[in-house]
Amino acid sequence: MDFILKSKENNRACFNIEITQEEFEKAIQNAYLKNRSKFNIPGFRKGRAPRKIIEMNYGEGIFYEDALNIILPKAYEEAVDNLKLEPVDSPEVDIEQIEKGKPVIVKVEVTIKPEVKLGNYESIEVEKVEYNVTDEDVERELKAIQEKNARIIDASDRETKEGDILTIDFKGFIDGKEFEGGSAENQKLEIGSNTFIPGFEEQLIGKKKGDKVEVKVTFPEDYFEESLRGKEATFEVVIHEIKEKELPELDDEFAKDVSEYDTLEEYKSSIKERLEKEAKDREKVEFENKVIDKVVEESEVDIPEVMIEHQIEHEINEFDYRLKLQGLDIDQYLKLTNSKIEDLKEQIRPIAEKKVKTDLVFEAIGKKENIEVTEEDIDKELEKIAKEYNQEDVDKFKENMKKGDLSFLESGIIRDKIIDLLVNNAKTI
Repeated sequence: MDFILKSKENNRACFNIEITQEEFEKAIQNAYLKNRSKFNIPGFRKGRAPRKIIEMNYGEGIFYEDALNIILPKAYEEAVDNLKLEPVDSPEVDIEQIEKGKPVIVKVEVTIKPEVKLGNYESIEVEKVEYNVTDEDVERELKAIQEKNARIIDASDRETKEGDILTIDFKGFIDGKEFEGGSAENQKLEIGSNTFIPGFEEQLIGKKKGDKVEVKVTFPEDYFEESLRGKEATFEVVIHEIKEKELPELDDEFAKDVSEYDTLEEYKSSIKERLEKEAKDREKVEFENKVIDKVVEESEVDIPEVMIEHQIEHEINEFDYRLKLQGLDIDQYLKLTNSKIEDLKEQIRPIAEKKVKTDLVFEAIGKKENIEVTEEDIDKELEKIAKEYNQEDVDKFKENMKKGDLSFLESGIIRDKIIDLLVNNAKTI
């Protein structure tokens, strides 16, 4: 079997696969053995007719297609390996010659992975990323924890005020007619949360339990339901309950209740320490992202459209998976946002393009720098995973993991090594 490269340009490769008469004859015989039971020839038991008899009745090329289906997949893989090509899509196949006594010639065209022209990645300069934790940050965090530990108590003996939690019924009307999706019963609403239409919550301030309130609002021009955008609506609201948050005192007892510390000052110190660690982690991630963006930006690559389309499909599938975790799916999301799948694809396209280019640039750097994964690297990563999943027998966990496919682990290790290389070489300005 011979493989002849005809052309390789614009991310397309064209080559011929030449299959010898002997190789094709073996494939034809295999096709005959596989399919002979389908033929019913007079004078022979079904499935027992000799190949020559079947070919005489149905034509010499009766088994050609099946023979090609048998031999071509392996031949294609060998051709790609022999010619050192990296296809990124299914090939286009055309049979150029298939005659008795001659080799079979198959023409193949396929989109291949593009070449990357790397920019300067060895000494790039990016702006320094720095986040400082202030006393105000600590107080804000402490206030949020205080809110989370608040008691909800009845306040139905007074008028509604900002921060109250109401239980209400409401019915919405446009031009005097009740509209779909504009009604609910026993709905919880925190005044000031801005979860309802702008202007709705403010009109309930100063009202009491049992009051029937007429609320007039205008739907925003960017409201998700297109038919309601800019429409004036009236809601009939009934207030059933008024409750308020009773915040705990910020003292040593509070610290003991919500933490392992005995005093409020110790607890505040621990909050500051945690926020500082989070700030450092954020600095690290954002600095890495700046470095990666700069390296990718300075590299040049002509990305085949098919690679972008594949990545868009991958991103949509990932998005659909996340939606399903929330009890939705793509179709429901498109209906809620009044959009089409084409709109979503266009929205995702820049993300997909950046992801594909970044992967190609990283792959080029990895090859140029001869970055590889060692057994020690894999052991360290598996030990880390074992610790995260609280595996008691780490050695047993590593042994079981190594029986499977660790390519996902290896690609992650290589990516981390490349990021470390880029970050260590980068300079801050």
